[in-house]
Amino acid sequence: MTDNDGCPRRVRFSVFEVDLRTGELRKQGLKVKLHGQPIQVLAMLLERPGELVTREEIREKLWPQDTFIDFEHSVNSSIKRLREALGDDAATPRFIETLPRHGYRFIAPLETLSPAPTPKGRREGESDFVSQPPSPETGRPAGSREDAVPSASLPAKHGDADSAAAAGARRLRLPKRWVTATMVGLAVALLTILIGLNAFRLRDRLLPRAVPKIESIAVLPLENLSHDPEQEYFADGMTEQLITNLGKIGALRVISRTSVMRYKGTKKPLPEIANELNVDALVEGTVLRSGNRVRVTVNLLHARTDRHLWAETYERDFRDVISLQDEVAQAVARQIKVALSPAEATRLATVRAVKPEAYEFYLKGRYHYYKWTPQDFRKAIEYFQKAIEIDSDWAPAYAGLATSYGWLWIEGGVPAQEALPQFNAALKTALAIDDTDPEVRYALAASAFYYRWDWEEADREFQSALALDPNLVEARFEYAWFLSAMGRHSEALTQAQKAVDRDPLSVSANLALGSIYFEARQDDQAVTQLRRTVELEPSDFRAYVFLTGVYEEKQMYEEAIRELQRAMTSQGTPPEIRASLERTYQQSGSKGYWEWRLSEARRRNAPYEIAVFYARLGNASEAIAWLEKSYQQHDWHMVQLKMLRVWDPLRSDPRFQDLMRRMNFPQ
Repeated sequence: MTDNDGCPRRVRFSVFEVDLRTGELRKQGLKVKLHGQPIQVLAMLLERPGELVTREEIREKLWPQDTFIDFEHSVNSSIKRLREALGDDAATPRFIETLPRHGYRFIAPLETLSPAPTPKGRREGESDFVSQPPSPETGRPAGSREDAVPSASLPAKHGDADSAAAAGARRLRLPKRWVTATMVGLAVALLTILIGLNAFRLRDRLLPRAVPKIESIAVLPLENLSHDPEQEYFADGMTEQLITNLGKIGALRVISRTSVMRYKGTKKPLPEIANELNVDALVEGTVLRSGNRVRVTVNLLHARTDRHLWAETYERDFRDVISLQDEVAQAVARQIKVALSPAEATRLATVRAVKPEAYEFYLKGRYHYYKWTPQDFRKAIEYFQKAIEIDSDWAPAYAGLATSYGWLWIEGGVPAQEALPQFNAALKTALAIDDTDPEVRYALAASAFYYRWDWEEADREFQSALALDPNLVEARFEYAWFLSAMGRHSEALTQAQKAVDRDPLSVSANLALGSIYFEARQDDQAVTQLRRTVELEPSDFRAYVFLTGVYEEKQMYEEAIRELQRAMTSQGTPPEIRASLERTYQQSGSKGYWEWRLSEARRRNAPYEIAVFYARLGNASEAIAWLEKSYQQHDWHMVQLKMLRVWDPLRSDPRFQDLMRRMNFPQ
């Protein structure tokens, strides 16, 4: 039985019963002390079991617009008191689940009680399920409407006039079916008006709405409900894998990990985040690992309206965490109704087998890999090697090991003779295990580009990696750099812009776009883009280095000195060295500037840079001699030989032409 508004009068869940009319909560028949806002919040949740009740809805119902209160604190306090009364836990909820930044949902099975009128003398707390004995005349329960004696047969108890009046009133009474039809019509009309006005959000609740067209999505960092810093790698790893799995869908633009991680712990409104990332939808949620169990809650929201589209909770054994990630990605794809090619559907449905301990070390390796420092690349290598020791037949761990060695070499953390054999061995094993993994194909492309200088293979493998995962941003901006090095600037700019579209807050992607503008000799666009890159991460020295190069080419030495000093500051260069650059320029002009840079390159024993500064000073013989040393050492900078403007004065030199021939650049 329900009240006139359609809400159940009494409900039961677990050992609790709630009377929604009186606002009473009982546990095993005993009244629980709970009053005011907490019981009102519980009533709202019970009226819509399994549905999201937003914080805004709670505010609208319990706190008028003109009430001056700390709304956030009041809601949190009410939920806390409610959970204490129910013995519930926010981390592992049995009754009330938190949907971060949105609201709450009642998740326990709910039983609606249909009480009959309480007979006289029945004590409070006795069962509501009381049946009346059937009437011997009708067979129906006594007291029912059908069992009542017709009013026409009742004897008159007053005078004849009263009886006549009563009889007249009965004659004027409309037929029962007319009354019923009229009441139903009025109810339908009222409901139509309320739905049209969306009063009490009836339209949202009663009328299903089509899912808006979604072509782009961002997975926000999953919240670590354990609040244990040692488990952050796991929450970040789950986020990354969900991004990776969704990224395999060609029809969907998925924002890459680097950009979304900037919103970790943020309090920004979701529409604002969506606008900054330029996406149609957001995925957010929580992850809790307790022992060998993993619980993941995922919410899908229409980004610009903050409309909740779908939510689901998954709980699995840790051994099944990879299949869980694939399952979540498939569920999101179904909800947004994105078209999957047969190959994409197969890739999403294919569960990769890996030992749980190995996967845990792999996640720790990825966590350090994305910190992008030589120290963290070394740490990543340690974890990837531990993963391989436990499970030697899993390609992603070998791919991670290979790319970590590759970046450690490129960042100058280890010499080529130490890094490259390890890189090649890991890559060879990864290819033998699974040559369809996009990370493996990307590692192969990077090897062909930076180390083996096989341009055709590099082009082919970059395309192969991006065909397998169109949202693998690291491969995309590296492909842009490759195309630029080959002189294919228009294609390079297209790929670099796509990388920025998929990872708009990534320093590396934005840096690639700025540097490619420079190599395409569009210096003003390069400066604008590199300035934007500096704003993303002022402490990253790389953008300052590229800006220095642009200003050097434009012979704007004071600006070049300013940017170079900023780069040196970010790298921790002592103040006296930074000051000596400006002093030397003031004393000797541009020649002094280049001589100072040459001396610094010599101090660091950087053959390619030494060659650059000899070329700037007009010493072609020394420049080519140091380029030869770079070639013999297989310095990765040699891939820039074809397009950098600094080499233009040397291109007619036979010794330079011989180097170009040995590098086998395409014409």
